[in-house]
Amino acid sequence: MITKTTKYNKVKKAGRLTLLLPLSALCLASCSDFLDKEPDERSNIDTEDKVVQLLVGSYPSANYGWICELSSDNMMDNNVSHLPISSTAEQTPARYNLSSYNRTDDEIFRFEQGVSTTNQDSPSYVWENFYQSVMQANYALESIEAMAASNGGELSATLKACRAEALLIRAYDHFVLLNTYSQAYKGEEASKSDIGVPYVTTTSTDFEQSYDRGNVADCYKKIIADLEAALPDLNDSHLKNAPKYHFNTNAAHAFAARVYLFHHDWEKAEQQATMVLGEDYSLIATRLIDFTGMDECTSMNDYAVIYQNPNSTNNLMLLNTASLINRHSLGYRYAQNSLCCREIYYHRTPFTGLYAYPFIYVGGWTFWTGRDYGYTAAKIGEEFEYSDKLAGIGFPHTIRREFTNNMLLLERAEARIMQGNYAGAFSDMKAWLHSYQTFSDANMRTFRDSYGMRDITETDINSYFTPRITAEGDTTANYNCFLNWNLTPGKINASGMGLNIVDAAVPYMNCLNEFRRIETCWDGLRFWDLKRWGIEYSHSYWDYEKEGTDKTVTIHLAWNDPRRAIEVPQSSIEAGLQPSRPQLQQPSNEGSLQRAPMEKPENDEK
Repeated sequence: MITKTTKYNKVKKAGRLTLLLPLSALCLASCSDFLDKEPDERSNIDTEDKVVQLLVGSYPSANYGWICELSSDNMMDNNVSHLPISSTAEQTPARYNLSSYNRTDDEIFRFEQGVSTTNQDSPSYVWENFYQSVMQANYALESIEAMAASNGGELSATLKACRAEALLIRAYDHFVLLNTYSQAYKGEEASKSDIGVPYVTTTSTDFEQSYDRGNVADCYKKIIADLEAALPDLNDSHLKNAPKYHFNTNAAHAFAARVYLFHHDWEKAEQQATMVLGEDYSLIATRLIDFTGMDECTSMNDYAVIYQNPNSTNNLMLLNTASLINRHSLGYRYAQNSLCCREIYYHRTPFTGLYAYPFIYVGGWTFWTGRDYGYTAAKIGEEFEYSDKLAGIGFPHTIRREFTNNMLLLERAEARIMQGNYAGAFSDMKAWLHSYQTFSDANMRTFRDSYGMRDITETDINSYFTPRITAEGDTTANYNCFLNWNLTPGKINASGMGLNIVDAAVPYMNCLNEFRRIETCWDGLRFWDLKRWGIEYSHSYWDYEKEGTDKTVTIHLAWNDPRRAIEVPQSSIEAGLQPSRPQLQQPSNEGSLQRAPMEKPENDEK
């Protein structure tokens, strides 16, 4: 078993640049010593090995998971009166008086601009770090171009593969930035009216250069252009160390499937997913998540090691991030609790029986210290790198499972639904659910007896996932279900997002909505789904300055609310960058970007 420090060191040693090149900083805000230098003063990247090493350190180390989860309907304010998670427990409302992890969490949860901190897991940190990654990828591309020019325009197979990897990194970085800090894609014409993000293709640090955010449609064109320029030259031969921490061939196709899906290119999305998954479901089953190895786990970190294992066939690409996502929620104000948990995995279904998806017990998802402050997922367990073991301080890390076969299977299912291939989509969703039932024989007997766990059927799709209308005109839908995806006032407007969900597709999309909410939980992708599907939702928070005994304030986000785009850092706006939502601008009190050593948490309970 990999220990806390072993796995981190294994990754970092593979990623440490022998040239000691520091990361470049955010365009429009600051720049590093490296990119401040004239080209002839920089370390010269002039060999294949140097390019390979440069790319190892070019991946982003920020984690967008927390700011996106906190912006979604997966989180609630514990200080607002709420019922327990389980619908079978005594329904006594509770309200706590917990502090938030930091003020920026307050701001993000209230859909305000996050300006109070620039540390890990803040909008500023994510924005800057991803543009650092862009600049590193651009430097690799420029170095490869220079080497080609000196060789009569010819590139070796290794350099072609490196160029493909650099293009994929650049496309991926902009894809994450776009879906986080801009509106979701609504179709070619509609998205021309939505602000994009700067698509940076050079290493220039000229402060006089104007970075235009463009629009969402144009950004997707540039992302797809980089993606399609990279795909023909994919080759894993240069990935000697830790290939799962790179855009290996399978990860590249999975990324392509996601880009095409979000861009409404359904056929291409399905094709790219199938290049990884294939069509043989007996083989697909061997590539999905497997819970049989979790019986001996006794702590959250034990489970995390299995979830994040680079040797797992389910994991296609991992990212080592400097993230405290685990700490922001555990014992603090904003958490996955009460109705949020009921909607995600604590409710009765035909295939789970009583009231909960069994894998949350088998897979180590639990309350921290047993207190009813919020549920957390073992898959985001923290890895700790000691800088001083005697003092107990160091740097926490979270390994992001950025692309997995389980995610990809549901993305292919969605592409198939949008093409009217409901049988194919059902087969994909059935395979996905079955993978979450791969428990040991003992656990299988326990949950089959207690919960009636079984595979999903087409009858389930057309009954459980089809809402009904009562005599009073209200829908008696199950969680995550909509009567009409194209327009349910106050709930969803997929047609406004350029989608046409026909009546026959509704139960399949409802099932997909449920399964994707489980699969992407704690990864931040739920926020992206809410945006791109036009799902409306609310955040309620306790405002201590409000008069009266009930200090609850509720903010409802309509399908086209400008606050669905997280605001860019104030420092970038002050440098001339167009804001995502100018009507919500406020004075800045941002500090400097920093990452200081921290104490390791004492508690490591299951």
